[in-house]
Amino acid sequence: MRPPGPRGQIPAGRCPRCAFPLEGGCLCPFIPRLEIGVRILVVRHASERPRLTNSGRWAAAALVGASVHDHALEDSRSDADLLAAIGAGPAWLLYPTGPGGQPPGPAPRTIVVPDATWSQARRMVQRLAPLQTLPRLALPPPPTTLRLREPPRPGGMSTLEAVAGALELLGDAPAAAALRRLHQAAVEKTLRLKGMWPPGRAHPGTVPR
Repeated sequence: MRPPGPRGQIPAGRCPRCAFPLEGGCLCPFIPRLEIGVRILVVRHASERPRLTNSGRWAAAALVGASVHDHALEDSRSDADLLAAIGAGPAWLLYPTGPGGQPPGPAPRTIVVPDATWSQARRMVQRLAPLQTLPRLALPPPPTTLRLREPPRPGGMSTLEAVAGALELLGDAPAAAALRRLHQAAVEKTLRLKGMWPPGRAHPGTVPR
């Protein structure tokens, strides 16, 4: 594996869409295209952009109408840029920890998804004014499964898993299942890339970044 490139850049030799190495085949053939009844906006921390294990990009690639708004790049965007990205209509913030459930009020047109480590996501919500007033969609703990990274706290999950959980909570079980299959494919492909497949050859539940 080549070392990461400059901050925010996918290293050379990797697919610009999925970030997997082009040599040997990338993840793109496993990424579905799903029509859903809500728009997904991934607000991604710049440190996530070059990572092989960043799953927010796969969620955005799989969902028609989804987009990614990068935060903390050198040409940092303003709150106005983020507000424009969120757009008009009801928007909810997907903040996975909590008892689970939907906020009161009308159904969302947009779900905003922080895409970062847990500590980075918490700081993003604290610092980005457009996120602070959004109603929060909380998720129950995810099912036990192999993951790309070790969750730093109980109930932790990847961005892709969180989006799947949100869609399931909103009643779109087929799309949620398709995203979970994509997550499983990404985990297996990453483990194979690291020479750690089958999972018994690695510490269960995590792989290097």
